[in-house]
Amino acid sequence: MTIFDPFARTTENLLAARVEDLAWLAVPVDGGIKIASAWRLSKPLPHWTHADFHSAEGVVADEAMFRAHVKAIAEHRRQLPALKRVTIDSRIATPWGRPAHSVRYADGIVSYSTPSHGGFHVDKEQLAVMPAVLRNDGGWYEEDEQWAKVATAFPALFTDYERDHAERTLRDWMPDAWEAIHGRKLAPAESFMRDREHFVVTHAKDWVVIAASRSDDHPGQVECVATEGGRYGDTPKRTFLVPSDEYRIGRHGFVIDENRHPTI
Repeated sequence: MTIFDPFARTTENLLAARVEDLAWLAVPVDGGIKIASAWRLSKPLPHWTHADFHSAEGVVADEAMFRAHVKAIAEHRRQLPALKRVTIDSRIATPWGRPAHSVRYADGIVSYSTPSHGGFHVDKEQLAVMPAVLRNDGGWYEEDEQWAKVATAFPALFTDYERDHAERTLRDWMPDAWEAIHGRKLAPAESFMRDREHFVVTHAKDWVVIAASRSDDHPGQVECVATEGGRYGDTPKRTFLVPSDEYRIGRHGFVIDENRHPTI
């Protein structure tokens, strides 16, 4: 039996992959591999180049993680037909405007896409069976983060890939809901928001950069405007010099070291 293998090497020795009409290229960058993506590439895979790819799906550590990403999407595509989602014609008014595309996942659970945004609507009957912590007033769930509540409440309506993404989204951006569902507290390293909260408390009295620009008067330096705790608004500001090769914004902000970074 032939085993499906979506991977191959380009003539430039870059790892590439194709699943149906989707295409990916593993592009080495500082810190790992950028997952470049494209749709419906017509040329043979060995002749793909970075110039053929105009989107990206993030950066991973190495080619093994690139392969895992592609395989997860391939399995997602394989699982989709069994879910029997149905495209419907709907003129309902959504919080984001009139839908251009609507898909019914189950009775009372519909996904709407508009030219500007989109998300799910869950009707009253389905909303009533959701855990209280996942219920939104009116049953509307926007597509960036809130959709994860729908996938968490109705996992059988989603693929493995979607459930994994929903779990990460809930954990990172709605940790209170995640903790209520799973019955335990998240450590800062397990959640973006919990990590952000920890950073804010830890550096409440430190000078954290809120704006930065390359210095014209001090070559090789970045002029960094900072406030205590990185707070915005009507609060005292100071400007520090930080070496260009040292300045990195980081996950939550750059913390000034007053012993090493002079003020100007």
